[in-house]
Amino acid sequence: MSDADAEITTPAPAAASTDAGPMTLVIGNKNYSTWSMRAGLAAEMARQGAGATVEEILIPLDQPETRAQILAHSPSGLVPALLHGGVQVWDSLAIVEYLNELYPAAGLWPEDRRARAVARAVSAEMHSGFVALRSEMSMDIRRNKPKAGSAACQADITRVCQIWRDCRAGFGAGGDFLFGAPSAADCMFAPVASRLRTYGVELDETCSAYSAALFAWQPMAAWVAAAEAEPWDLPDH
Repeated sequence: MSDADAEITTPAPAAASTDAGPMTLVIGNKNYSTWSMRAGLAAEMARQGAGATVEEILIPLDQPETRAQILAHSPSGLVPALLHGGVQVWDSLAIVEYLNELYPAAGLWPEDRRARAVARAVSAEMHSGFVALRSEMSMDIRRNKPKAGSAACQADITRVCQIWRDCRAGFGAGGDFLFGAPSAADCMFAPVASRLRTYGVELDETCSAYSAALFAWQPMAAWVAAAEAEPWDLPDH
């Protein structure tokens, strides 16, 4: 048989392990740590959707021993960090991708290629942008403290709401979330919804409905309940 007649095959990708072993997620205060929330929600999606075993270590922030305790688990000195055997993953978006590799059945990213590309793009934009919103409206789930924010902060909020509307209109027909079913993109934007609620930011109908869906989502509701029960109060956070 000639080379031209030979059948060309592509090796099938290796299936993700259905028993990847226990993992540990190192986080900060649930009331204050936005990046911990993002990784925590993704880990809960992996647990509920694909049977992942994820334990938590919570390190209280802004304490004398905080940095040393975090450095024992995270080389960046920041939370979150995911520990899995000899693997350390110390960035929220990297944690999402690691969980997705191990547990594709969890649905962290949409199945449709175009939707998945947009979900990754808006998640990366959230990961790297919105500096004014982050600095002026830090997450504080337990508080209600309305404020307007600077022009730069308002511009960030406008862009967030545009993302929400565009995703809901373009990909949200299958459910109440940005891409219909819950995804990693919702994990990335959940802390923003919390910020907007804390600071009394008025939302249009589409964005208000999406925010309500996030707070009604069981992983988010459980996180909020745990945050409200925490004993630590950081007034300068």
